[in-house]
Amino acid sequence: MNNKKIVLGLVGLGVAAYLGSVYIVNKDDRDLAARQIAQYSHLDPQSLNFQAMKIMADKGCGYCHTSDSEMPFYSEWPIAKNLMKADVKVGLRHFDINKLYRNLQNQEPVSEVALARIEKVLYDDSMPPKLYQSMHWAAGISKDEKHTLLKWIRESRAERHQDSPVTAERKQRALQPIYTTFEVDAGKAELGKVLYHDTRLSGDDTVSCASCHSLDTGGVDNLVGSVGIDGQVGGINAPTVFNSVYNKLQFWDGRAHDLQAQAGGPPFNPIEMGSHDWAQVIEKLSDDDEMVAMFEYAYQGEMTGDTITHAIAEFEKTLTTPNSRFDQYLMGDKQALSETEQHGLDLFKQYSCHTCHAGEAMGGETFETMGIKADYFADRSAPIIAEDMGRFNVTGQASDKHKFKVPTLRNIELTAPYFHDGQAETLEQAIYDMGKYQVGVEMSDNEVKAIKSFLKTLTGEYKGETLSTKADSVQQANNV
Repeated sequence: MNNKKIVLGLVGLGVAAYLGSVYIVNKDDRDLAARQIAQYSHLDPQSLNFQAMKIMADKGCGYCHTSDSEMPFYSEWPIAKNLMKADVKVGLRHFDINKLYRNLQNQEPVSEVALARIEKVLYDDSMPPKLYQSMHWAAGISKDEKHTLLKWIRESRAERHQDSPVTAERKQRALQPIYTTFEVDAGKAELGKVLYHDTRLSGDDTVSCASCHSLDTGGVDNLVGSVGIDGQVGGINAPTVFNSVYNKLQFWDGRAHDLQAQAGGPPFNPIEMGSHDWAQVIEKLSDDDEMVAMFEYAYQGEMTGDTITHAIAEFEKTLTTPNSRFDQYLMGDKQALSETEQHGLDLFKQYSCHTCHAGEAMGGETFETMGIKADYFADRSAPIIAEDMGRFNVTGQASDKHKFKVPTLRNIELTAPYFHDGQAETLEQAIYDMGKYQVGVEMSDNEVKAIKSFLKTLTGEYKGETLSTKADSVQQANNV
């Protein structure tokens, strides 16, 4: 009898200690959330932006999905510190919510990817984790809160895509047809086109922008590593220049903030184009009377590194590829996709591919870790090189190691080999590897084939002509 009382007493003490800890933890959560919410006092408290932010603050999303969030008091306790440090590391690999918070605070459009990520976890109830909720009782999302967040997501998309030529309901979805038109100065773009194909931007007059980003082969060179000056081979795969205007940042690691900054990089890369400086390039261009005349027309004769890169960027803004069969499907033509292609689209969404490949370009918005679900680099036979560090090379943040810009899926059938390292030789291999390393599933051959059939519907038109017509003819000629 005494033993039974002792056991019951210990159980009672344990329950009391647990409930007391829960009370303290939840009180601290409320205090931290209140301080975070106070930073958004300039927003209309009735707006969906404010309500969405308040829910995310109340649920403690920032604990694991930001690197600089104010942490609860117990985060410095010996055991809790290590556990929370591990949780933050995992959380940041999956989703860094900082940008979303900045968007809301500055009343800017929220990232398409952020909206898609939150929508996914709302539907599958995977966030907040059940273990987290065992101590943070208020972290669970109620039916009303879920409704508010979903409404915010849909209205945010509808507002962003108000000009999209789709139905009102479709404007609320993650995937959109290419419809945006960009303001372009025709004279500057024409000059940029000439410069884009001009080998005089390289040190020995052998390499142009088009050498690695040919418009006849999907905006790439179809090589694992591009060949630059003196036959040197680069350590990273050339991404397509088509639809690059949609990228939030340029290059695989995002080191260039826009197209113009990107255009100024390769001319002076010793492996790529190998020029010494703009003076060397301008001296050669200045000897060309037609080139001088074009600069006179476009820039009142000002020939500088700034005007050269500006013109190239202006041209690259024209390289959008609308009117793919998938675009036609989104705009209401249900016959544009076969049953197999529609099944591939269903699998694409089932495996949450659209949570990274969202928006018009279906990519280009965020940087993601290569190998979320399995160690890609451990399985790869090639040794790790500097380029494999990805975004880390720009930010120096440990959480950015092996993070790369999510590439556009537009015209993907034309741009083999795939990934930053060009290690996936075929589209089938790329799909399988994405399933294994990013989603955590090993797709069947039939699933891979179905998704491939869908992805091939993303090939669009450039100047009214389907890209595959040009690219296939060039590739066939190269294979002869």
